[in-house]
Amino acid sequence: MHDERKAQHAVNFINCLKHTKGQWRGVPFDLLPWQDKIIRDVFGTVKENGYRQYNTAYIEIPKKNGKSEMAAAVALLMTSGDGEWGAEVYGCASDRQQASIVFDVAVDMVDQSPALKKRFKPVMSVKRLVYKPTNSYYQVLSAEAFTKHGLNVHAVVFDELHAQPNRDLYDVMTKGSGDARLQPLFFLITTAGTDRHSICYEVHQKAVDVLEGRKIDPTFYPVIFGIDYEADWSDEKNWYKANPSLGHTIDIEKVRNAYLSAKENPAEENLFRQLRLNQWVKQSTRWMQMEKWDACNERADIDKLQGRECYGGLDLSSTTDITAFVLVFPPRTEEEKFIVLPYFWMPDDNLKVRVRRDHVPYDIWEKQGYIKTTEGNVVHYGFIEAFIEDLGTKYNIKEIAFDRWGAVQMVQNLEGMGFCVVPFGQGYKDMSPPSKELMKLTLERKIAHGGNPVLRWMMDNIFVKTDPAGNIKPDKEKSTERIDGAVALIMALDRAIRNENRESVYDGRGILVL
Repeated sequence: MHDERKAQHAVNFINCLKHTKGQWRGVPFDLLPWQDKIIRDVFGTVKENGYRQYNTAYIEIPKKNGKSEMAAAVALLMTSGDGEWGAEVYGCASDRQQASIVFDVAVDMVDQSPALKKRFKPVMSVKRLVYKPTNSYYQVLSAEAFTKHGLNVHAVVFDELHAQPNRDLYDVMTKGSGDARLQPLFFLITTAGTDRHSICYEVHQKAVDVLEGRKIDPTFYPVIFGIDYEADWSDEKNWYKANPSLGHTIDIEKVRNAYLSAKENPAEENLFRQLRLNQWVKQSTRWMQMEKWDACNERADIDKLQGRECYGGLDLSSTTDITAFVLVFPPRTEEEKFIVLPYFWMPDDNLKVRVRRDHVPYDIWEKQGYIKTTEGNVVHYGFIEAFIEDLGTKYNIKEIAFDRWGAVQMVQNLEGMGFCVVPFGQGYKDMSPPSKELMKLTLERKIAHGGNPVLRWMMDNIFVKTDPAGNIKPDKEKSTERIDGAVALIMALDRAIRNENRESVYDGRGILVL
């Protein structure tokens, strides 16, 4: 719900401030269109009770777009213009020097505003700005030294989140420290980084997932300015796409000069891509082209599959997580497609917690029948064994492939039921051929997966590792969400291909480059 009065109040407050740097010093802020939209959305979007809907705003943007000025303006707004008594607002960064950059801009803004200057008292020894009318303050904290507990946070302005050496400061500031406040705000503003195992990349990935509809979190507001890594980094149109302030606070000639320098020096290319185009330069890319995957959503006639030969892939994951079992029916004629039937299980007790924690609609998928639940807080393998035994009466399951590190007892039980169960390695040697074949079949539309949304989500989560020889395998560490169903599908597809006398698909053509 949008409250125009609250949105306009925030915009008016910031527009009354003045810029502090270079030729812009003393010029009224006058929010640029991209900044205006962010401020209106964050401060004007409210819940039914009138309080802010968003408690986290993540803005990822290249350097020199006015990031520090905007962060300082938000810090002052939260300290003195948000109607909060005793507001505690913290400016956070990787070190004290970085954290002071936004703070010093805020002090300069106060100095240039007579109305604010007489109401704020700076305490420079501890980098604190006290707003006397409401006994509120804005203070610098850094990752190298901060009070771990006892903060009653109203707002946090995190500058250059990508430079945080670890997640400690972020966790302390965002988890529980604002519980006593009715509408706390965590305002995260950063350029892209390079460390895929950082807290910033974790939040970046969540922002991408929310923007692309893989996750739903009504309290999280994501904005990412940048271009895809595959986009032409030399095209000036892409520079404008990544830099919304280009032509305003950024001189195009400076970007051109930086580009020419980067073009001549490969070491500078990554810096140009990261700082000027906002690309995570060492980032793995999602593997599957989802528009091609979605084009293979043909639904098989289940009744016509009765008695057909098929092959299974079983990824047990952990007992508290998703377990996946996928059947693949190989084609009997040139015209037919590989048919995929996926099944998923979760512990019933964990489902609602996981929906809240992961912001993934497991509960909706369960109601729709795409996820089955087992009683308790762990997956009961006996339930899955019985389900697979029942599938074995409908279909002719020739083999079931499983991760060789999986549950030994379950494998023995399935063998006791008469199934042929084969171990399947998770390294390049075993995973690369069927992974490449899955991509090839998808691109050729020779697979029919029925549009199962859980499997689709998992396919969209896959990141792949590549070795020097060009072999690939799904990377569970870099794949930030579950990919169990995709791994089970790849294993089942391998068994289907090898057992249907299709070895030449792997052996005859060499490495398939994708």
